[in-house]
Amino acid sequence: MARNTSLHFRIVEGRNLPAKDVSGTSDPYCLVKVDNEVVARTATVWKNLNPFWGEEFTLHLPMGFHSLSFQVMDEDTIGHDDVIGKISLTKDAIGSHAKGLEGWMDLTPVDPDEEVQGEIHLSLELLQEANKPRLRCQVIEARDLAPRDASGTSDPFTRVVFNNQSAETSVIKRTRFPHWGETLFLDVEAGQLEGAGLVTVEVWDWDMVGKNDFLGKVEIPSLCLRQASLLDGWFRLQPLGNIEADAGGRLGALRLKVRLVEDQILPSVYYQPLIHLLVEAVISPTEVEEGSALTLLEEVTTVDSRQDVAMTLVRIYLGQGLVGPFLDYLNTREVHHTADPNTLFRSNSLSSKAMEQFMKAVGMLYLHEVLKPIINRVFEDR
Repeated sequence: MARNTSLHFRIVEGRNLPAKDVSGTSDPYCLVKVDNEVVARTATVWKNLNPFWGEEFTLHLPMGFHSLSFQVMDEDTIGHDDVIGKISLTKDAIGSHAKGLEGWMDLTPVDPDEEVQGEIHLSLELLQEANKPRLRCQVIEARDLAPRDASGTSDPFTRVVFNNQSAETSVIKRTRFPHWGETLFLDVEAGQLEGAGLVTVEVWDWDMVGKNDFLGKVEIPSLCLRQASLLDGWFRLQPLGNIEADAGGRLGALRLKVRLVEDQILPSVYYQPLIHLLVEAVISPTEVEEGSALTLLEEVTTVDSRQDVAMTLVRIYLGQGLVGPFLDYLNTREVHHTADPNTLFRSNSLSSKAMEQFMKAVGMLYLHEVLKPIINRVFEDR
């Protein structure tokens, strides 16, 4: 059985953003990050502190995720874009609202030490040598580290810290997927493992000029080392742990709508009887009009679920090559069952929702084919 994780979100608008340009305005856009990896970007709204975007996105994440963040930037034609603020949401926070999160959310400051990503492969073991314990930490490799250099990469090294002792690996230049394969040892004094101490593994980006940049850390309680003879595996890197200062609305706010959908997907053979009923409903509508699967679906779906049902039905009929007869069936039925022409094609009917989803599915491909070359030329000529 497979699991499908989908994120649906709409970036509506911003308000009271701070001015970043000398003209007294900003040129804001939003970056969307999943586990600190950029997955979407809105358009730039020029010279506006109360921008309206109204952009919708759907992400399918087969491997799941941990956090979703919206980072508001000010675009600059010369130099680096300025950071205005961000909103971070954990998967648990989004999932705890069955109908999703919707409303205004204040932007918070962006701390580079909190913008971490990636995992590190470690093997830790507590050794007993001549009645004196030693900590052996094998730093194997890391993956998907945050880029900290202008080249889009980093120069990572790892530091292991325990009870004021530390040891470091070598620096691997220009990579976000370093392989060290190095073993570090730390002497452990008697009684040091008895308390609630922590073994901290830190990953840093080495810089020739200025201070090194933080890439993330892993903290392992010493109790775990006493209970397990060997700890081996991939560990997710965590932020430094600075407490985010509440900007008190000084950085403005975003109006967002975010919804998490997690489905359990059975093998396709389990869906064949339903597919057969749905296909029969549009192939022979006169014979099965009142008792068809589509008729029953329309009657039992609620207003809140109708959009999801319409999206799923459009995908099914597109896959079967019957989306035309499907839409014709729903629209014809809507006309025949509407007594008052003023209520024809209500916005919350299954027919209207299905047409909307069809236009999104087909229209998006058309827009990409027709408009993408033109938009690319516009940006190239800027």
